[in-house]
Amino acid sequence: MSSINKELSSIIDQWVDWLRTQRNYSTHTIMSYLSDLNIFLSYFSKDELCLVDLEKMDIRDFRNFFSQRAQQHIGKSTIAREEAAVRNFFKWLDDNGILQNTAIFQMSVPKLPKNLPRSLDVHTTFDVIAQAQKDCKELWIGVRDMAIFTLLYGCGLRISEALNLNVEDINTTNFLKIHGKGNKDRYVPLLPIVLERIEQYKQCCPYNLSIGTPLFVGARGDRVTPRVIQRKLQKIRAILDLPDNVTPHTLRHSFATHLLAEGSDLRSIQELLGHASLSSTQRYTDVDLEKISQEYQKAFPD
Repeated sequence: MSSINKELSSIIDQWVDWLRTQRNYSTHTIMSYLSDLNIFLSYFSKDELCLVDLEKMDIRDFRNFFSQRAQQHIGKSTIAREEAAVRNFFKWLDDNGILQNTAIFQMSVPKLPKNLPRSLDVHTTFDVIAQAQKDCKELWIGVRDMAIFTLLYGCGLRISEALNLNVEDINTTNFLKIHGKGNKDRYVPLLPIVLERIEQYKQCCPYNLSIGTPLFVGARGDRVTPRVIQRKLQKIRAILDLPDNVTPHTLRHSFATHLLAEGSDLRSIQELLGHASLSSTQRYTDVDLEKISQEYQKAFPD
């Protein structure tokens, strides 16, 4: 396994800082990119890797590394992300005049299968939300989980966005300010049913929910973690006989898919979801068309 000299280590730290401050990448993405780059650098068996070594790498070095990753049965999506991280780093080195090596950009980007967002039909979505309140040791826990599931679906939130809310974030303006991925803020409308279920939860919660404290708390009064909600949905999947790929994030996908089916335009859905590019939102048109095709096949079988 390679080590890197102090100069290269310092440059990598500068790249990471740039990802955070200039590109507004999330902590999760930054850590993944840094891990991917370290795996790449570790492939080259040298006592101490330096900038000159990176400058001398040719297309065979890059191909050999990614070929080895494939032989190790690393998933295509993981390899694609690793390649994106390495490309990002070498482009940053070039843009900042540190070194120029265009070999990796001569490689073709691996094509990935098109994964459509998972979504539920409207009736199943409501069944999932209703089930969230059932089979809980304490009534208020069930009311809390129903409020969280309603919020995920009613506002199209990521689970982290919902659980990071504090009490003061829910106000009388009927709009919710969300601090999302990439440190970007967006506003989403709060439907009456969402406000109603959050209020029901607040009324029966045994803990003091005051300004500056988490909105959703667990049995010990601490902020609820995503794992708690993920486990709850695992139980609901078993009860409702749903596939294993149904997760809390599925409620966000269902929110977008149902809006599209009801005629909402892609730009509005993009704003509500907080997508940086319209291409991310356009995947939902494929979901909708796929469902229409399935219904057509049922009506007109071969």
